[in-house]
Amino acid sequence: MNLAVIIPAAGASSRFGDRDKLTEDLGGRPLLHRTVELFVNHDRVSCIVVAGPHDNARFNEFKLRHGDRLALLGVSLCRGGPEHRWQTVRAALGHVPDDCTHIAVHDAARPCASPRLLDRLFDAAAVHDAVIPAVDVADTLKRLGDEPVESGADDPLDALLGEPGSRASDARAVVETVPRAGLAAAQTPQVFRASLLRRAYAQDDLSSTDDAGLVERLGEPVVALPGEVTNIKITRPEDLRLAMAILGLKPSRERPTHKKF
Repeated sequence: MNLAVIIPAAGASSRFGDRDKLTEDLGGRPLLHRTVELFVNHDRVSCIVVAGPHDNARFNEFKLRHGDRLALLGVSLCRGGPEHRWQTVRAALGHVPDDCTHIAVHDAARPCASPRLLDRLFDAAAVHDAVIPAVDVADTLKRLGDEPVESGADDPLDALLGEPGSRASDARAVVETVPRAGLAAAQTPQVFRASLLRRAYAQDDLSSTDDAGLVERLGEPVVALPGEVTNIKITRPEDLRLAMAILGLKPSRERPTHKKF
């Protein structure tokens, strides 16, 4: 197996607030570097491609922040897509050498995948052309309406500004309960035979929230292995604290001075 890893890192981190989550400190190193380091020393990985932002200003800033460290790790850096994740992965595919037999795609904000999970996925990918990790859905699922409803709580910003009568608008009506039997939450890395993933990305309709969805659209089988509940994706600021606990890391202020960098 000659494996390449694509790490799409062009997202705007809209749910994280006004900060770039990939630069957030995770035990003395940026989150992105922690994710990349999952694969750097793996004996089956021969190539890592990180796809950064598309527009010039953001890409140049990205290179300034991460370029030297990524180069030191032997990682290739390319420009991602302008808007959608699939555009970023497709751009990165152009930087994967033709002699790679398999390609794994892994979320840049998912730094907690264990070595054991990677080994299980790579072993399975030697047998199956498309392999993903997935965890059973534990919570009850509700489908919500699109329109906000009054929650009865004052909007915090309006209350601060002294505007009376305004209500928070993050509440929505429950439309139905979705049966969770047979449902699982897909994770990454998702591993594919290189020729299959390239064929999936040659389709006209590339709208999908993950790469396995494009393979499914071809009518090709995708095999799901048990994922890890600890393989979380950093989406909100509070997820960083959880990732620190999973990885056994301490915040900068709690680390000895000689271990802060």
